[in-house]
Amino acid sequence: MAKSSGLNTRRALARATAAALTAALVATGASSAVAADGPGAATAPRHQLDVKPSGGEKFAASALPGDAQINPLFGVDGKGDLWSYDPDFEGGLDARWDSGYGWDTARAMTQVDQDADGFSDGLFHVTSGGQLYYGEWGTGSDEHLFVGNGWKIYNQLFSPANVGGAGADDLLARDSSGVLWLYLGYGNGKLTQRYKVGAGWNAYTNITGKGDLTGDGKDDIVAKDKSGVLWLYKGTGNYKAPFSSRTRVGGGWNTYNNIVSVGDIDIDGITDLVARDKSGALYLYKGTGNAASPYKSRVKIGNGGWNTYRLLF
Repeated sequence: MAKSSGLNTRRALARATAAALTAALVATGASSAVAADGPGAATAPRHQLDVKPSGGEKFAASALPGDAQINPLFGVDGKGDLWSYDPDFEGGLDARWDSGYGWDTARAMTQVDQDADGFSDGLFHVTSGGQLYYGEWGTGSDEHLFVGNGWKIYNQLFSPANVGGAGADDLLARDSSGVLWLYLGYGNGKLTQRYKVGAGWNAYTNITGKGDLTGDGKDDIVAKDKSGVLWLYKGTGNYKAPFSSRTRVGGGWNTYNNIVSVGDIDIDGITDLVARDKSGALYLYKGTGNAASPYKSRVKIGNGGWNTYRLLF
């Protein structure tokens, strides 16, 4: 668990860099198929992100040990428009920013921290055709790095932060048979081959995570099963066996149609969870850093309208 010292610096840096997180997405290099499940190449799609004036470049500060990432919450609506919500540093979210358009064909999107500075640097997204692309914030173009084909086999995909033990964020993907796979990140949009985590993950309707929930310095995930029980999988830091056996968090989570973690919302150094209920209201579960009880009681941070988003990440 992070100590209070240094949090003011992290808060100032996060505030200063919030605008940079909505800068243009671009490719970081030539096409690569290192993570492709099948051969081939494709022309990168063109998506627009509006550049918000920030008055400075993205800071390259290092996160304190144990601190969770501080990122916006992004939503894609039914028209393919992208919106971002920055933490308001009071336990909620600021008013949304119009962050661009053209995401109507995206099947999955997730943001990643590539240099371990505590802030996301870009995002991976899967197209309707099953191509995986990576785009980086703030480099002045809207071209994306083609990563590989064959990603349509996955029905859930997200970055749980760093569960493989290296410096960059990784990807988790669940296939239609319920097998969960881990792709390790190189920090430049490229990924390793996939590693099998295990079978039986189709028992869950939602799987998410973005940092350490238990205070041991390892990044964890949570999963909601079909009966509405939330389970915690503690991270090990070993990519060959990235998670320990599950432990029960609690029941009643079927009131929510989506849960997502983007990192630290209330700026206390611990990763949090955001949950959307069926009426479209949004709730925050603040992380405790305690494995036995990883979340505090929920706090309502959005009165309604959140069902307008078909993707939250």
